[in-house]
This record gives sequence, structure tokens and C-alpha cells, in this order.
Amino acid sequence: MAKMHVKKGDTVKVISGKDKGKQGVILEAFPKKNRVLVEGVNIVKKHAKPSQDNPQGGILNQEAPIHSSNVMPVDPKSGEPTRVGHKIENGKKVRIAKKSGEALDK
Repeated sequence: MAKMHVKKGDTVKVISGKDKGKQGVILEAFPKKNRVLVEGVNIVKKHAKPSQDNPQGGILNQEAPIHSSNVMPVDPKSGEPTRVGHKIENGKKVRIAKKSGEALDK
């Protein structure tokens, strides 16, 4: 299992699929399945039975996970999609944007 190039909290842009061009924040990452849940992307309709939380039931719109290879992190400087590199600063491994060299980790 390869390590994913994105993680929870990253701002990403979708580079392929039905939502190509959309941008959002990663809400959840599933490294074992190599998938991510992106805010406002890959919306599906889910049929819900009435429950304590949702007494009405009905059809809900919610995000479905998409493959991590279909998203790219957004460069904090230019706002364009970029690849991820690594650099060691002060003894810590830091993720950097390849386009600007800016750090992706806060």
C-alpha cells in the first residue's frame, strides 16, 4: 500500500471524472482504499430509512469517496494544482508544492 500524496484538511482540485475542475477540502482520507472524501464533490443521492436522527427519512445528498489519484493539492501561492515534494527542515520532513516550493503543511 503506497502512501497517499494528500491528507485530511488539504485543499484539492479534482483533475478527472464528472466533477473535473471543482475544488474543495478533504474531509476524510481512507488510505487502505486509496480514496478521499472531498467537500462538495461526487455528490450522490442516498435513500435513508426513518431513524431517530432523521425521523422523516427520504433521499439525502451526500459526498462519496473518490480515488486519490483524481485529486491534486492546490498550491498555496498561485492557487493552481501542483505535485507534492518533500524537504527536511529543522529535522522534520515537510511536504512542499513543486510549483512554488511553498510548504503545504501548516
